[in-house]
Amino acid sequence: MIEEIYRNIYRIGVPLKGNPLKELNSYFIRGDESDLLIDTGFRVDSCRIPLEEALKELGSDPARRDIYATHLHSDHSGMCDLFVGEGRHIYMSETDINFNRKWQRDREEDKRFNRYLEEGFTIAMMEGIAAQSPSSIYVMPDWYLPSICPVHDGDILKVGEYTLSVISVPGHTPGNTMLWESKHRIMFSGDHVLFDITPNITAWPGSEDSLGDYLESLKKAREYPVKITFPGHRHSGDYHARIDSLMVHHERRIAEAYKVICEQPGLHCIDIAGRMTWKIRARNWEEFPLVQKFFAVGECMSHLDYLRLRGKITREMGEDGCWEYSPVV
Repeated sequence: MIEEIYRNIYRIGVPLKGNPLKELNSYFIRGDESDLLIDTGFRVDSCRIPLEEALKELGSDPARRDIYATHLHSDHSGMCDLFVGEGRHIYMSETDINFNRKWQRDREEDKRFNRYLEEGFTIAMMEGIAAQSPSSIYVMPDWYLPSICPVHDGDILKVGEYTLSVISVPGHTPGNTMLWESKHRIMFSGDHVLFDITPNITAWPGSEDSLGDYLESLKKAREYPVKITFPGHRHSGDYHARIDSLMVHHERRIAEAYKVICEQPGLHCIDIAGRMTWKIRARNWEEFPLVQKFFAVGECMSHLDYLRLRGKITREMGEDGCWEYSPVV
């Protein structure tokens, strides 16, 4: 569960029970006057207790512990306030902090909820997702804490011998970030670059082109001379080769979505997603777990936005209040 992966840098495997991600890679960096914990896990005892025990085993003093959340998803940010030291800081991009604040303040007017209804989901399905999804349940309850410290592209955090630069890589979330240590050529890639699974890229309110943002962020990330990558989940690998494969993956997915639309114009997004291929243990689209169907449709939405903004497809609102997609002829 705990392994020293570099000098004074430890990986803590935080179990994500019942979740396809299986485990979060939380990273503890021991410094001179302060320590840094990168990402925390869902706000649930099955995450909290193992992380508490691991930090205790490492001799981590809460009084000198800062927290860095690579992005707003609750498997990364859900317990920040439980593990930050008194008078210490919770670092996260200002964009994602503001998104979480707005979502918690205006939850009854959630634009994502409305967008999914326009793409073919029913109210009952959305209510089911809200009741089941860890991203809705196991969240940090207060994003106005004085310990929360917004960071921006290029900001520097120093922890012992390590100097970490914040890299803004929007796409996976509007304010997604990585941390770059240039001396040792280490990249804490969060969920921007994963090796065993493909990061979910969904449509976000306020982000017109999430997939386009992600692809541009991949190009930006590829410029760094990374030697070692510490990702948010599962195993590491060849950083630059993986970025290349992620680019190719989305080229294929864009082409697949476009092919489905050309073959049957007028479909809703939920139906287009159901005709695309997914690596999941379900015999067919109808048997997809509801939460996984939510993620699949969200990703399909980002690909349809990408195609529409580049003049490849168009959409019209149908009589049922849902968007219908067709190729531009």
